[in-house]
Amino acid sequence: MSDEQIMEAVKNGDLQQASLLFDRFHKRIFNFLARMTADRDAAEDLTQNVFLRLLKYRHSYNPEMKFQSWIYQMARNAFSDYYQQKKQREPVRMEVEKLNDRMPDILDAMEQEENEKRLIRALAQLPDDYRELLVLTRFQHLKYEEVAGYLDMTVANVKVKVHRAIGQLRENYFQLENI
Repeated sequence: MSDEQIMEAVKNGDLQQASLLFDRFHKRIFNFLARMTADRDAAEDLTQNVFLRLLKYRHSYNPEMKFQSWIYQMARNAFSDYYQQKKQREPVRMEVEKLNDRMPDILDAMEQEENEKRLIRALAQLPDDYRELLVLTRFQHLKYEEVAGYLDMTVANVKVKVHRAIGQLRENYFQLENI
């Protein structure tokens, strides 16, 4: 029997014949809906919904129409209804979740970039000897002993000057922050 003949029997009240249509089409309808929704669970639910609609709206089936076209139209309608419900039910939450996921990263990145710019400006305002000490110890990660050897200073003198340079850098940084 053709799909159209089976559907005609279902339309005339032989609901047992619907199982043949289910066997023939449920995988194709499921695959269609799975690709449309990108959600396996939703596709399973919608596939069941399509076959429930087949029974509910069996009287609207036109025997001159190909059954496959009719059932795919039902699947498209089921997806459209699902999409509209999902859109109405979750749009704000989904957008807020996406923003909540992204905003900290975006805001953190923007704040980090601004802080780095401020630090560079604050560093540029330091006297050359303080800037050199901080670049060597904090940015180049050299040990105080190495810096003392490079600059022909005692380790104690390097430590004192680095401490003063950090104090001055902090002061410059916070002044720039308040501008």
